[in-house]
Amino acid sequence: MANSPRQVRTSFLGRVAYAQAVALQVDAREGIRRRGEGERLFLLEHPHVYTLGRNASIADLLVDPDWLAAHEVEVAECDRGGQMTYHGPGQLVGYPILNLSPDRRDIRRYVRDLQETLIRTLAAFGLAAEPRDGQAFVGVWVGEEKIASIGVHLSRWITTHGFALNVTTDLSMFGGIIPCGLHSVRMTSIERLTGERPAVAEVARIYAGVFAEVFDRELVEGSEGIAEAAPPSPDVAAGTEPPCPTTSISA
Repeated sequence: MANSPRQVRTSFLGRVAYAQAVALQVDAREGIRRRGEGERLFLLEHPHVYTLGRNASIADLLVDPDWLAAHEVEVAECDRGGQMTYHGPGQLVGYPILNLSPDRRDIRRYVRDLQETLIRTLAAFGLAAEPRDGQAFVGVWVGEEKIASIGVHLSRWITTHGFALNVTTDLSMFGGIIPCGLHSVRMTSIERLTGERPAVAEVARIYAGVFAEVFDRELVEGSEGIAEAAPPSPDVAAGTEPPCPTTSISA
């Protein structure tokens, strides 16, 4: 008799400050690890923020503090893999907090599965997206343009961070950085490619269903108490090889 799929609690949270989203992820991860709680899929938008992963260089920030202040852009460091990227209104951000033990303990498979969820979601909007070969190109592309970025962190096979999919994103905001360390990358969005402006909440709804299919999960709708989330706590630094208990990857 086949086992029933694991449940994953999901909700679209609207616009959430970056620090609050980090706190939610840490609390959910510790809930799985220490309190026996279930998995989560946080879907949301952020206010303007440039985030620096573990391999990021501040040299990839191309604007000065006055520009950041004028455009109300935060700069935040984080423990995901990779370099610098942008999050902001009109972009669907997803943070799956999953326990990959015992049957999915393969970080490359996990990243491929995230790519597949994004490819299937974009197909719902008539877009033929695909991954690209090479560590520097992890993410999802439509032709020569990048439409989604992936940056993850694993600690004892529990995932945090995730992906960012450009829906109606102001693409000019990527001009303030070297996105993911790729000097010549061209970013795109669902709006730019289709001329349509789907609501981020609607894209989140479609994505959640696709996520359940790819990861063999049963979706459970539920709201989150952002104000009650625990503050972020430091994690153990480690390398980037899949056998390690803590690892990060992105692009």
